Amino acid sequence: MASTSNRTGGDSFYGGATPYRSREGLSTRPVASSDEIQLRIDPMHGDLDDEISGLRSQVKQLRNVAQDIGSEAKFQKDFLDQLQMTMIKAQAGVKNNIRKLNKSIIKNGGNHIVHVVLFALFCFFVVYMWSKLSRR
Repeated sequence: MASTSNRTGGDSFYGGATPYRSREGLSTRPVASSDEIQLRIDPMHGDLDDEISGLRSQVKQLRNVAQDIGSEAKFQKDFLDQLQMTMIKAQAGVKNNIRKLNKSIIKNGGNHIVHVVLFALFCFFVVYMWSKLSRR
């Protein structure tokens, strides 16, 4: 009785939709776990060997797709690992260069201050001499 309600789409397991039928002779039945699908084979309407070979080919195709997905995931993981290592090396290089630049600024910063002080003294001397010479 439950199988007739499945065929007409009246069961709430399918949300009111008709159940999946791969070919004539196979139909799905609801089970306790929603991850499992059980097939009921009607020997009057289908050839069992054709169904089994069709399912085997579908399983092989799914296995190939899963292997492709796995290899693509591995490739992307390796690529991201390489990218992360490159970023770590770049950050270390930038940090090292900033450290060298700071040391250089500290080392040469004193020289700049000396130059500015000497230039100010020179300008003061020139203004002083010009004022002395202009009074005469």
